[in-house]
Amino acid sequence: MQDQKKVTLAVVAAHVGVSSITVSRALHDPDKVSPELLARIQTAVDDLGYVPNSAARALASNRSNVIGVLIPSISNHVFSDVLLGIYTGIEDSHLTVQVGNSRYSNAKEDNLLRTFLSQKPAGLIITGIDQSETACKLLRAAPCPIVQIMDYSPEPIDMLVGFSHQQAAAVATQHLIEHGYRKLAFIGARMDARSQRRYQGFQTTAAAAGVFATQRVVTTFQPSTVQLGSQLLRQLLTIAPDTDAVFCNNDDLALGVLFEAQRQRLSVPERLGICGFNDFEMMAAAEPSMTSVRTFRYEMGLHAVNLIMASLRGQKPEQKIVDLGFEVKQRMSTCKQRLG
Repeated sequence: MQDQKKVTLAVVAAHVGVSSITVSRALHDPDKVSPELLARIQTAVDDLGYVPNSAARALASNRSNVIGVLIPSISNHVFSDVLLGIYTGIEDSHLTVQVGNSRYSNAKEDNLLRTFLSQKPAGLIITGIDQSETACKLLRAAPCPIVQIMDYSPEPIDMLVGFSHQQAAAVATQHLIEHGYRKLAFIGARMDARSQRRYQGFQTTAAAAGVFATQRVVTTFQPSTVQLGSQLLRQLLTIAPDTDAVFCNNDDLALGVLFEAQRQRLSVPERLGICGFNDFEMMAAAEPSMTSVRTFRYEMGLHAVNLIMASLRGQKPEQKIVDLGFEVKQRMSTCKQRLG
């Protein structure tokens, strides 16, 4: 292998016997060269140890091959599923993904956004619709396609793939009411903007049915865990022991509520109904199985990256706003009865 410092695009081209432009085309748009030539160039790249200078390419083309993805957490399974969809979408393309973790901080998101934009990304995928004023200005001026995900707005900055958290929570709350529960509670953690909208959906629907009570609302800004769900149910039952159903703003909390109910010998679903949000695999595997709001996270990531790739090809999307909706997956934890 040659000294990597001396291996340039021209060296690879001379080794294969083609022009530097042909090598560049093969590396960055492989569909434009024959499979045989692409194989020869890739062999030369591997043998010579050539590493493309992405910064120089971005400078020359005014755009890199990187899609920047801004998420608020790398430990939350919600975003793992989204990232899987994104990586699936770029599988056979020349694009790569760079992930930034804002940790639910607008200031950190602003800084990450500046960093991404300085690298001339091919596109940006950003979580939510609640960016700071600074971020909104940066995004509106960005010279690349942008997709906001995980939420819904009729007026996105560019494109959007998501669903209404408020509507999803409203439908889940109505589900509890229709199954005979009357003393409904809301348990929430983290309480970011999306969780606030879930609470709004719960509150509005419960109030319309005459079953909302502020003493049956227990929330915290702590990060969500299963243990925290157990703790919050204990707190709730101290304040409102007559609670007969709990809507949790995510599945971690819902499992914690289930475990605490079992410790306190509260029969689920007869004495206490429980509904979660996101519908992770563990909800179907629990005993009893757990009702939850299913969200289409993998599809969200896949749709988002497909919108960016279509834009890069110069194709105008049929829909700039894609509402993937949601589904309340009824299981045993809310099967008390059904009214009407």
